[in-house]
Amino acid sequence: MQKVGIAAAIATLAAGVLVTMPATAQFYMKSKDLRGERVRGDEPGIGQLMPGATPDELRAAMVWNLRAALNVAALQCQFEPSLLTVQNYNAILSDHKQELAQSYATLTKYFERTAKTKKEGQNALDQFGTRTYSGFATVAAQYGFCTTTSSIGREALYAQRGSFGEIALGRMREVRNSLTPWGEQQFPRMLVSLTPAFLPRFDKACWKKDQFVTKKCGQPFGIVSYAAR
Repeated sequence: MQKVGIAAAIATLAAGVLVTMPATAQFYMKSKDLRGERVRGDEPGIGQLMPGATPDELRAAMVWNLRAALNVAALQCQFEPSLLTVQNYNAILSDHKQELAQSYATLTKYFERTAKTKKEGQNALDQFGTRTYSGFATVAAQYGFCTTTSSIGREALYAQRGSFGEIALGRMREVRNSLTPWGEQQFPRMLVSLTPAFLPRFDKACWKKDQFVTKKCGQPFGIVSYAAR
């Protein structure tokens, strides 16, 4: 009976520790809800403009946008290893390599189709890739971007092959929302109350033998804010 009691106590203690431990990489007491509606790929601010693109081509563009976002996160979010952005990104490249390759091939055909020559199409594809990657660079919103891409990377890691595009369409607006800095939502404002300082005037003419001359300078003390000191 004593052994059972000790085991139960240890289990209870462990459960209490697990409950009270903070969430992994919980940067704020309450994070901004960045979720958004599903996209098609041609909405303003979601990706680069692709005139005349078919639904399959827009989907391929969103796949490549999400891949780029996760790649940037793998480079930019290593300051918090528990987010696993590097490990998840590498695993996604392996697990969803067929869909990623198909999306790239679809994008290649789009730019070749809409350009005058094959060379111009390749140049347009290269510019598309460069601008897509640079579009996810962020500093001020790093916490929100890193937690969002970590969550998406984890979902993609366990998603069935062939469904990476569905994740991209479902969560690309969330990724874009995460590029805007939001900060703490539980306590969005911090009010700082500064106590005024009562200091005497230090004009040389107001002092005589370490005594303040009230007849010349009036009352010795006045309110002076800390910022003005």
